[in-house]
Amino acid sequence: MTHKTIRVGGLTRVEGEGALLIRTRGSRITDLQLRIYEPPRFFEALLRGRAFTEPPDITARICGICPVAYQMSACQALESACGVTVDGALRDLRLLLYYGEWIESHALHIYLLHAPDFLGYPSGVAMAADHRPLVERGLALKKAGNELVAAVGGRAIHPINVKLGGFYRAPADLSSVAGQLQNALQAALATVEWVSGFDFPDVEHDYHFLALRHPTEYAILSGDVAVSDGTAFPVAEWPQHVVEEQVPHSTALHARLDGRPGYLTGPLARYALNAPRLSPLALRAAADAGLGRVCRNPFRSIIVRAVEIVHACEEALRIIDRYVPPDPPALPVTARPGEGHGASEAPRGTLYHRYRIDDAGLIAEADIVPPTAQNQARIEADLHALVEPRLGLPVPELTELCERAIRNHDPCISCSAHFLDLRLHHD
Repeated sequence: MTHKTIRVGGLTRVEGEGALLIRTRGSRITDLQLRIYEPPRFFEALLRGRAFTEPPDITARICGICPVAYQMSACQALESACGVTVDGALRDLRLLLYYGEWIESHALHIYLLHAPDFLGYPSGVAMAADHRPLVERGLALKKAGNELVAAVGGRAIHPINVKLGGFYRAPADLSSVAGQLQNALQAALATVEWVSGFDFPDVEHDYHFLALRHPTEYAILSGDVAVSDGTAFPVAEWPQHVVEEQVPHSTALHARLDGRPGYLTGPLARYALNAPRLSPLALRAAADAGLGRVCRNPFRSIIVRAVEIVHACEEALRIIDRYVPPDPPALPVTARPGEGHGASEAPRGTLYHRYRIDDAGLIAEADIVPPTAQNQARIEADLHALVEPRLGLPVPELTELCERAIRNHDPCISCSAHFLDLRLHHD
């Protein structure tokens, strides 16, 4: 009986460090492990004992690509614990900041990390040698997102203007970024048309989707948790439905939803659960790209990300068009003992935070569940379904296909490797 081992020692074009191991016997896979070997970063432990105002700044350091996602989920959880709701112009400003992050993150993934797979290049740099105008368009899109984050957040990486209740300072004028966003919107529409023409493997999975759902918006900043089986629950009930567990081959946790492993969060889930709430241009772009009402082909997730850039640009311009600086720039938030829950839609999927504040206004407990950790079991299931029928292919070809399948999900391994289950036993 033939034995075969597929081993990827270091995954490329993903954020962070991980590896893949697949062992086979005959026509069956006997072992498949997406190995997250990046050291744990202990952010939950780092937050304990800190002032309740500090998590938005500290958790932003979890990721240099999606710091706003961590800030927004942290703010909502802590504001919930303190009985504060941010809405109106302040909420619009938070949305605007988040749209900037969606634009820059999706543009980075599409042009430099994912598109090379479809065009046959080992990297975005190699692709640029033959497709310079395309890569320049992607970099211009990313720059537009970065400029929007900087205009609202104070700087493009790890914004410093975010605080509980709102912002330290409201921008006086946002017209300087409107012109860039107009250009970005046209570039985003061109991006949808470009990526929809790629040659996609004929693969579909029966995904169990999870994403936030808002009654009037394509959810990004807030909403209830919706599942593709028709169920939904408030963010405060997250711990009752999502359970994390350790697996031997990973320094990041896997997650189960209502006892079932392998659910999917991220662009495909958002689109499946919220597509009718996309902006008008984004809806039209999705239809023209042939996405349909639900997309279950993970390789086509690149199209959904491009559509979400169109949505982010169009909605950002709408907010800027009616923008009046909120006064004051933040609501007062006073510490009180209790627990709060918050979730938002990071570019890679639903990001959940929970904090417990003690009587002294310090963080007594912190729990952060990033999207990549939630998706790990589903990525392994995708690989199993993709590889097992193709075990007759040469190992180099299978290896390349596996790496492509992982990059479909744009995993942020550094974000997911920060769990801590610390148990001290004293004799």
